[in-house]
Formats: sequence, structure tokens, C-alpha cells
Amino acid sequence: MPDSSARLLRLLGLLQRRPTWAGADLAARLEVDTRTLRRDVDKLRLLGYQIAGKPGAGGGYRLGGGTDMPPLLFEDDEAMAIAVVLGVSATAAVPGIERGALAALTKLDRLLPPRLRAQLTALRAATVPLVSPRELAPIESLVLLAEACESHQLAMFSYRAQSGLETRRRAEPHRLVATDRRWYLVAYDLERDDWRTFRVDRISTLEVRGHTYIPRPLADPARMVAEGIATAPYAHRAVLTLKAPPEDVARLVTPYTGVLDKQGEHTKLELGYDDLDWVAGYLVGLGLEFEVIEPLQLREHMSALAERLGRAHASGKRPPAAQIPGA
Repeated sequence: MPDSSARLLRLLGLLQRRPTWAGADLAARLEVDTRTLRRDVDKLRLLGYQIAGKPGAGGGYRLGGGTDMPPLLFEDDEAMAIAVVLGVSATAAVPGIERGALAALTKLDRLLPPRLRAQLTALRAATVPLVSPRELAPIESLVLLAEACESHQLAMFSYRAQSGLETRRRAEPHRLVATDRRWYLVAYDLERDDWRTFRVDRISTLEVRGHTYIPRPLADPARMVAEGIATAPYAHRAVLTLKAPPEDVARLVTPYTGVLDKQGEHTKLELGYDDLDWVAGYLVGLGLEFEVIEPLQLREHMSALAERLGRAHASGKRPPAAQIPGA
């Protein structure tokens, strides 16, 4: 039988892991009988834990909340998951949060047993980040906007567009949308009488004065942001059909690149582009059969590209050995 103190910690960890446990299941996990389990539960109650118990065949134990609860206990996989997520959060696109994440990670490191600490150290040493530069959003702005979304309060702020032009906006905040690089505010712009998306890192002199509004319905704020990212910044917009289901295409096309919709057994893709050769190369590089629906200019460009490649490879002759790379 495990040591009594160690068993109490194990019992506490199990109670934190699941909302309700049957007494027989808990006893089996702890390798004790039900009488010992009841004594252990009573000991935890004496220490200040609120553990509700229901007798009978359908009964069990449930750990309640409380302001004086001692620290949480984690299983090995839970501790590792938290440590990894905190490490990623330390480089998040929110200035200030990385300090808190690093502080929490430092505390967790001290609590990890040597075996898990060694595993985490090996993971960090073997990992090289390959990420795009992040545009940092002030955490104060995120908190204030989140509260405005929740309580339906008007927000006033200055906004710097991509062109550098700065305007004053009065808006009804609806939702915050996070990507791996940026935070966006989806809001109803009262001056333009329409929905708009705003990059939070371009918002300044933010004010929320307590003036409330009746929220307007908006079906999909995340899609609105995705469409803005994938098409709005570009000179041209393409629409095409990919002969593959959306779940397969989604593994190849990120939300930054295009917006996907189910089209029968196939997928409709909308994306923006500035250069014909770039978009043609990108589409061919997906490795999926596709058809450009619009614009006509892109259809003609793809057709001309196909003819050019066909002429270059029609003979089937191999180039001289000296021209083959690596020959």
C-alpha cells in the first residue's frame, strides 16, 4: 500500500482531474479498499478541501471550489503540456504576457520532478523556432476591448491604416480574433455604418467610457477576419475549385492564404494576389487538381503556362548529362 501522505496527494490529483468519481473507481486507482478511501477523503476535508460525497450505488465524490484551496496537482502529461504551452506563450504577440508566462514557467520548472525536467530540457534544446515576426498588441488594449465586447460598451480609438493614414473611430466591439501572429478586433464602425476588422497593434488612444449598445448579429467573426487577411490587402482576387474535400485542402492552405468553402465533394478557394506568376506557382505547388473560375486573366495565364510547359517537355528527350544538376 502506498505511503499515506503520497496517497493523499494522489487522491487529490485524481479528484482534480475529473468532475465526479465513483468511490469504487477511486479506491481501485489508489489500490485501497473503500473504508480507507473514506478515511483519506475525511483527512482532505480537515485540510480545507471541499469534497462532496453521495452514498449509494450511483454515488461518488466531487471536488468543490473554494478561495482557500491549496495549489493544483498535475499528472505527468498535464505538467508537460502546460510547460510547453507556457514556453510558446512567452513569445506571444502580446507584450507583457511573455513576462507572466516566463515567471509561471520558472515556478513550474522548480516543481517538476527530475525526470520530467530532463525531458523538457531536451525538448527545448532540440527545438529551433521558425515563426514569422509578430506584431505586438498591448495587453491593456486587449483586456479593455475584451471587456467592451462582453459588456457591450462603445469604444473610441485612433486607427493607423496600412497606408499610414490615421483616423479616429467610434465602434461597437463584437469579438477579438487571434491568429498566430496578430490580434484583430471585429466591430461595427458607426462612422462607416458597416462591419470592420481592426488590427489591435494599430489601435491607439483607446477609450471605453461606459456607453452601452444593443449588439448586432454577426454569424462568423473569424471568417470575416480570414477573408480580410486572405483577399483585402491584394490587388486581385481569384476564385477556383479544388478537386479535393475541404479537410484535405485545409492542411495545405492556411487562413492567411485563402478562404475555403465546401462545394459538393470539392472545395471552393478564394485568395488574393498581386503577381500572376506567384499565384500560378502557388496553385500548381498544392499538388491538387483545380480549375480557375475567375478572373479570366488568371485562366488565360494558366492556359499559356500549361502550353509553354507542354512544349518544353513534349519531345521526351533528356538534356545532355552536363546540364543535369548533380551529374
